[in-house]
Amino acid sequence: MTLSVFERRPGARRFRSRAAWATALVALFVLGMLVTLVGGAAAAPTSVPLGTADSFAVLAGAGTTDTGPTTINGDIGTYPTTSMTVTGSETVTGTNHGGDAVTQAAKTDLVTAYNTATGEGPTIPIVADLGGQTLTPGVYNSASSIGLTGTLTLDAGGDPNAVFVFQAGSTLTTAPSSQVSLTNGAQSCNVFWQVGSSAKLDTSSTFVGTILALTSITVNHGATVDGRVLARNGAVTLDTNTITKPTCAAASTTATTATTATTATTATTATTATTATTATTATTATTATTATTATTATTTTAATTTTTAPSNAAAAAAAAAAAAQAAAAAQAAAAAKAAAVAQAAADQAAAAAKAADVAAAAAAAAKAAAAAAAAQVAADKAAAVAAKVAVAKVAAAKAAKAAQVAKAAAARAARAKVLAQKLAAVRKARGHAGFTG
Repeated sequence: MTLSVFERRPGARRFRSRAAWATALVALFVLGMLVTLVGGAAAAPTSVPLGTADSFAVLAGAGTTDTGPTTINGDIGTYPTTSMTVTGSETVTGTNHGGDAVTQAAKTDLVTAYNTATGEGPTIPIVADLGGQTLTPGVYNSASSIGLTGTLTLDAGGDPNAVFVFQAGSTLTTAPSSQVSLTNGAQSCNVFWQVGSSAKLDTSSTFVGTILALTSITVNHGATVDGRVLARNGAVTLDTNTITKPTCAAASTTATTATTATTATTATTATTATTATTATTATTATTATTATTATTATTTTAATTTTTAPSNAAAAAAAAAAAAQAAAAAQAAAAAKAAAVAQAAADQAAAAAKAADVAAAAAAAAKAAAAAAAAQVAADKAAAVAAKVAVAKVAAAKAAKAAQVAKAAAARAARAKVLAQKLAAVRKARGHAGFTG
């Protein structure tokens, strides 16, 4: 005997009511899942758009220096300082743009890319050297410097679109022979290093990813880069290196198709479970194919109701998904714009602070120079007074000596006077004696 919920009109009416409730519940469930997925996607890091800087393997702001032989697989350019010094040999498989209009546009896009990378989040703190660690996709942040000694492994978990962003408040430094390793589908085109000052890749380092440095980048002897070295304001210094601009492999569409099929199957199964309310055992054993057959065997009215309701639910779910995706995209765009504005304001504040520091240093230097000049004047006056004192001392010594000479002369004169007086007395005495006789 075959169980059927469509034998009587009242039963069919109850079925349509239950099917409507089930459809609503399925739509809400699918919508919740879509919102969750969209929310999770919004929180994940996104690839940093490089614009016209994408074709460059080497891009500088204050010139390039190369003591090769070096191979650059990609474009190269520098602006506003256009000097490019090569003392060895340099092979460029892309285009050497020098300081032309293409380079200038790329430098403008580099500023935007740097600000975007700075605003990526939410962030995971970096508390130690990256060597010996295996990291999953995310945004990793250090308020100061980032160091790499040994091997850093980036694991994409099978997602070729997984993005890794590293944010350094100051410097990025690798030790000799250090390396970045990619596994489980990770691609160098999705690895970005935002550096708040300068980056240095030491001898024989094997590096992966695009470096976006505010100041300069130095790549020491024998180091290789599967990525880009892009310096906003400073120079790029090379020494016998190989730098290759990365290219992302095309993403597979198989996973998307499988996901869609799974969603459709889930919705059908949920509907079937609601329909077969009497035979629990039969519902459990029903596959996707059986559910389709059961739907075909119903009356015309019931089949129409069952078929239309999921279609409306799918349309509602698709519309909700599109709305959620549009909202998420709008929020992401607004967040990126806000981050760019905030970074621009931060750059202006930093420039103002630097100018204030320079002005304060200049004022302090001027004050110190004035104090030094005043001290020199005082020293000159003191030296003049000391010279006068020395002259006075010499004069005093001469006067004292003269006084001594005068005193000695006075003593001799006094003695001579006494002698003269005695001699006069003797003569007088003799004169009186002669007269008396």
